Amino acid sequence: MQLDRYDQALLDGEYGETKQKMMEILVSLGKIYDAERLIEVKNVQVSGASFKTIGDAGLEWLNSLSGKAVVPSFLNPIGMPREGWESLGISQEFGKKQLEVNAAYTRLGIRPSCTCTPYYFTLVERGDHLAWSESSAVVYANSVLGARTNREGGPSALASALTGKTPEYGLHIVKNRLPEIEFRLADPEVAKTWTQAEYGALGIIAGAISGNKIPLFRGIRPKADMLKSMGAAMAASGAVALFHVEDITPEARFPFFKKHFEEDEREVITIETEEIKELFSELEPEAVAVGCPHLSREELAELADLLEGRTVKMPFYVFAAAEMKGSCADAVFRIQKSGARVIPNTCMIVSPLFEKRGCVMTNSGKAFTYLPGMCDTVPRLGSLEDCVRVACGE
Repeated sequence: MQLDRYDQALLDGEYGETKQKMMEILVSLGKIYDAERLIEVKNVQVSGASFKTIGDAGLEWLNSLSGKAVVPSFLNPIGMPREGWESLGISQEFGKKQLEVNAAYTRLGIRPSCTCTPYYFTLVERGDHLAWSESSAVVYANSVLGARTNREGGPSALASALTGKTPEYGLHIVKNRLPEIEFRLADPEVAKTWTQAEYGALGIIAGAISGNKIPLFRGIRPKADMLKSMGAAMAASGAVALFHVEDITPEARFPFFKKHFEEDEREVITIETEEIKELFSELEPEAVAVGCPHLSREELAELADLLEGRTVKMPFYVFAAAEMKGSCADAVFRIQKSGARVIPNTCMIVSPLFEKRGCVMTNSGKAFTYLPGMCDTVPRLGSLEDCVRVACGE
């Protein structure tokens, strides 16, 4: 690999032992993927934030590190809100360990944003090089924003935060961003009435088929939150880090990509409407949870309108970034007036809150995919409107 003076100084330990270790991680990663050099990143998003996923070993490793992030760096959701977690029934043991994880990352200069949607709070432009690790954030950044990031692991993202660099390979290179598999709907007209839940279901199916291939979708016109739901589901059921939607996503509108869309040969998969419907059930849930990924301003406003004048009859958890909760105070007030609870900082998948809860209803294809394995919980998929209706006993 070609290292500049700064890279070599880091590798030689001139900036301290921790940053030397971080550079060793990046150089090793670059050699594995035949990267020719390291490139600067605009910002970083670090996973491995919940004590549920990293455990004592991960916490011990974090506490062994020193130094500060040199580029804006954001922390992924944790297993509980930073405040008021006791009222959710989170154990003292878990709460203490989680706060120690938070403190370790904060000491390293990672902003305790605790969200899987950092793109709502930082400017990301087409072509920006990033080092993000949360799967739903990665696929959104690449696909909807047109930025460039590989699906980093927690340690490699942290290494990028502390050095400002990442190896140039994979999705940082334009020629590696072309579609490899194509999806079409047997009945494109039906998609005109779809909610985010149906797009999440489409993502579940397409992700399982794609694996880590880059999909191209034709014949659909999803809005931003629908793209978010579809991408998050594909990243969960497969390992999709980038997708294209014809005439919708940024790169799908550029001549270089459009040329390849038409000229390149690839496998074409047709998805039947019945395949989407089969993912929806009428199971009786014990709780309802929405916000995986964290809700946008538009989603919070829609949920507030749906809950207006209603009272929830079962636990209803709403997950959003703390910054979003603060900037959407009216919507949050109206949601909580119904008896639902808006929870910041937290991911339902990596929280002990949903372990062995029987059945949990959600509008998220990502949560639907992860809840069984991560929480030993049976999921039910439904639209946001259906989630409200069921939660209110209607």
